[in-house]
Parts: sequence; structure tokens; C-alpha cells
Amino acid sequence: MKETKYIFVTGGVVSSLGKGITAASLGRLLQARGFKVTNQKLDPYINVDPGTLNPYEHGECYVTTDGYESDLDLGHYERFLNIETTRHNNLTTGRVYQTVINKERRGDYLGKTVQIIPHITDEIKTNIKALGKTGEYDFVITEIGGVVGDIESLPFIEAVRQLKYELGKNSLFIHLTYVPFIAAAKELKTKPTQHSVKTLQQEGIQPDIIVLRTEHPITEGVKRKVSQFCNVSEDAVIESMDCSTIYQCPVKMQEEGLDCVVLQKFGITDYPEADMKEWNAFLAKMEKATQKVRIALVGKYVQLQDAYKSISESLIHACTYNDRKLDLVYVSSEELTNENVTEKLDGIEGIIVAPGFGSRGIEGKFVALRYARENDVPCLGICLGMQCMAIEFARNVLGYADANSTEIDPTTRHNIVDIMEEQKNVLNLGGSMRLGAYSCKLKSGTLANRIYGTDMVKERHRHRFEFNSDYREQFEKAGMICSGENPDTGLVEIIEMPDKKFFLGTQFHPEYNSTVLRPNPLFLSFIKTIIS
Repeated sequence: MKETKYIFVTGGVVSSLGKGITAASLGRLLQARGFKVTNQKLDPYINVDPGTLNPYEHGECYVTTDGYESDLDLGHYERFLNIETTRHNNLTTGRVYQTVINKERRGDYLGKTVQIIPHITDEIKTNIKALGKTGEYDFVITEIGGVVGDIESLPFIEAVRQLKYELGKNSLFIHLTYVPFIAAAKELKTKPTQHSVKTLQQEGIQPDIIVLRTEHPITEGVKRKVSQFCNVSEDAVIESMDCSTIYQCPVKMQEEGLDCVVLQKFGITDYPEADMKEWNAFLAKMEKATQKVRIALVGKYVQLQDAYKSISESLIHACTYNDRKLDLVYVSSEELTNENVTEKLDGIEGIIVAPGFGSRGIEGKFVALRYARENDVPCLGICLGMQCMAIEFARNVLGYADANSTEIDPTTRHNIVDIMEEQKNVLNLGGSMRLGAYSCKLKSGTLANRIYGTDMVKERHRHRFEFNSDYREQFEKAGMICSGENPDTGLVEIIEMPDKKFFLGTQFHPEYNSTVLRPNPLFLSFIKTIIS
């Protein structure tokens, strides 16, 4: 197409309705019709990025290939659309204000009074349109975080209201709301949707399409009522029923005709049929699988599953392609001890030791790793999980009882894991880590080499500490091989034990690089080893 089309997705009634999944599903459907699509998330919090947010507050921090710490919805975008996102796909209020204040300090505004309108809203609009100006995309789908009516979302709503008139026929609004079912009355209630749309209208925006999130089927009468009260055509009232898996959502949206309505609203009539063969093949494998594989995810954020969202989704991908259903057990590393480890991990077929920061729960990770190593339970350690793998080996195989990371014990005599040289003088936590995609050279003949089927790979990082290469020779003599390293710095990226079925740790995060149509080889091999 000659001009990029912009789609804005807002939410009403309550949060956590699935705006990200809806936006990703629409992107998948448009992409299946041959269009070039990207998704973007606007987050109303004042943090510059989610890098310093507690996972209990916000779920996992997702890392893009260019090293931006972003909202977890970007993970959904990548997994659904099979694309790579960058810092341009996520924008926070904090980043907007930081940029505007820096411009003011430089004198860029030539002494003018800096205000929310036009300076903040102009900065938001610039960032939204930046993706379209690349000429790479037919559609840019922008999701606005939070709920319409929230005070923190107002600058974003105002910015896209202005864009509606600047972009004209090249913009469209989708509003996602919740339709509650009142059990006593046995009735779906549309009043919350009506009030939500009225709030949006008061802020100057008329939605073109309304998506109704519901646990019960939406009748034609309900759709007609929403259409009449909310000023949208009846075919533009879309049902979004709960699904057994988020990966069914694009198919359900397709059945409701969401992509067709969008294209018609834009006046696009000569679009091709949607090619969803690969996606449907994945769903068919998922539905056909009956045999379960029981995996333990050992970490300290087990009360909030979104804290490890990319890992759990990567395991779902890998299990599906291995014709298995995932039975994922979250095990608190804070509660794991030598006395209860056998009971806690009873019946577990594979263990993932999760990434993270700090000392809380780390001793439990050592316990899980020793159990996996001594009982030859397939085990994958990710980032801190890999570092713990090295420390446990040093303690219980090399005999260094006080072995540790200087993150945990700065005075340890055996600093198996130490802070990276370039991080030693960095005091500011925000964005100070080794972030983004880096190359990793794989040692010929190793498990890692066989899994990837190549000598060089590129995976994403998020860490400050690294394996201390001073111990490399001792580790390899004792049976722990350093099978992957950065070709430029020599930083150890992968460790493994060849005499085990699967005992491998990665300094990088392979979960950031797994999609529905392109699952990560490490997770595929991990599950394949377990079931073989």
C-alpha cells in the first residue's frame, strides 16, 4: 500500500482484558493476508522502561534485539507475528517526559512554555508515526495500556485523538470492553460497555469497532444493542470469548470477521485470502496431543506466572511440536531445601532454573541443580540459572564450599561468577546491563552445536554478571564444558555436561527468541530429550 494505516486499540471497564492478544491476533490475520504489519505498545507508567520494575508489579521484562527493556506484550507480538521488535515498538510516559525535559534543557523549544499539549502529545505522535515512516509496514497497530478514563492514560488518548484528524482515512479505533454475566439474572450486561464508550467519546474518540470480551456467547440481540448505543455498525461488534489457549484467538477473531471489517473500514477491497495453514497446523498438533510432560520451573516469582511468561510460552511451543501437552509446575526456590527436594520434585521429568537477580531464593536453585545433576534429570539453566549451575558445580564437584557470585557475596574467595568488567563503574541501574542480541560461537561436537546445527548463533541478553573464565580450565577437566562463547569478548555463553542427558545452561535468554512458527531449538531439544 502507498500509505501506512494506523490502528489504535483502547480498553475499557477493567484492565487485563487482553488488548495485547487482540492486537497481536489482528496483526496475525492481516499478515496472513499478505500485509506487512507491526505492533506497538504505549505504557502510561512513569518508569522510563520496565527494566527496574518488580516482576510482581508488571510481569516479565521483555528484551528486544536492539537491547531495549520493554513491556511483556512485545513478546506476544513477536510470538504471534514471527517478527523482531525494537525500542520503537514500546513507549512509556517516563520515556516521553524524559525526552521532552532533555529537549527543554537543551533549549530546543526556544524559551517557550513546555506543556502537555502540544509538547508531550507531539512527542507521543512522533513516536507512533516513526514506525510508519520507515516505509516497511502497511499497518501499525498501537495498543494503549490501561483503561480509558485513567488519568495517566489521558496524554496518550489525546495524542491519538489528534492523530485521528491528522491521518484521516488512514486511522481506525478498536475499543475492547468487558461484558459481565450476571448469574442471578442469567443475563449479559452491556451497560459497562456503554459507559466505557461514552467515556471514550467524551475524550473525543468514536470507536470504529468494539470487541466484547466475555465468558459467555454474545447473542445477536446483545450485539445489536451495543451497536445502537455505541454508534458502531452491527458487523463491527466483535465477540471475544475465552479460549483454552491464547493461540486460538486469531482463529476466533477470523471467524468473527475482525480482519475483514478492518479492511473494509479502510476501503481496501482487493485483499487476498488469509493463509493460516501453518498456524492452524500448530493448533491441530496442540489439540491432538494428549500425553503430558511434567516440567518444574524453579524460581522466586512463582506467585505471578507472567513473571516467566516467555519461558512458559516457549515450553508450550516446544511441547506442541513434540506432540505433548505441557504440565508446568512452578516451584518456589525460597522453599526448596535438601530435606524436601525429593518430595517437591517427585514426578518431575525436566527442570528449568529461572533467571532473576539478587540473593533471595538462590540457595533453593543450588538444591534443584544438584538434584538434577546427581539424578540425571534433564535441566536447562537460564541466565542466573546458568550462573547457579556453575556455582553448584564448583561447590559440590570442585570442592569450593564458599564458591559464589560476587552479586551474592562480594567477599567470596572463589568468585565463579563476577561482575562484567564494563559494569564495574556503573551505578545507575536503569538500562545499565548487557542488553540485546549478541553472537555466540558454538564449540564443534558439543550438545549446543548439535541442537542449533550451526557454529554461530545470535541470542538476547539481560545481565551484569558473567562466568569467571579464570575457572574455565578447572571446570572442563572436571566435566563441565564451556560450549559457547562470545567471539569478540570470550565471554562464556553456554555451559554443559556431556555425560548427562541434558544439563545445559545459557547466559542468554533463549525464551525471547521463540515464536509459534519458529520455536527455539534449545527448548525443542530439551523436551525431545525428556520424551525420548
